[in-house]
Amino acid sequence: QLQLVESGGGLVQPGGSLRLSCAASGDSLDYYAIGWFLQAPGKEREGVSCISSSGGSTKHADSVKGRFTISRDNAKNTVYLQMNSLKPEDTGIYYCAADRFISDCEPHYDYWGQGTQVTVSS
Repeated sequence: QLQLVESGGGLVQPGGSLRLSCAASGDSLDYYAIGWFLQAPGKEREGVSCISSSGGSTKHADSVKGRFTISRDNAKNTVYLQMNSLKPEDTGIYYCAADRFISDCEPHYDYWGQGTQVTVSS
């Protein structure tokens, strides 16, 4: 059974940066697409950035294009989300998720982590 654990969240000032990590255990991530999803206060969960199993294809929400980068290190069984130029509207809980068969960036993946809180505030 695949298990995902996110880390790297915290409090950061507007304009700052954070790098989130999603570490997997129980199975190899080699065959899974991975997505990062944001649950902002009072809002539905939405896709932020997603990456194919090979790493050759990525998708980003319009709101984060040019600021966020998703990458994966299959040797370490880990996926990263580099977040730069953070804005208060990036605040919320960030979840990573994995699925063998999905190629979009919608929140209907099979496996989910517990989430990590990101707060962007001065």
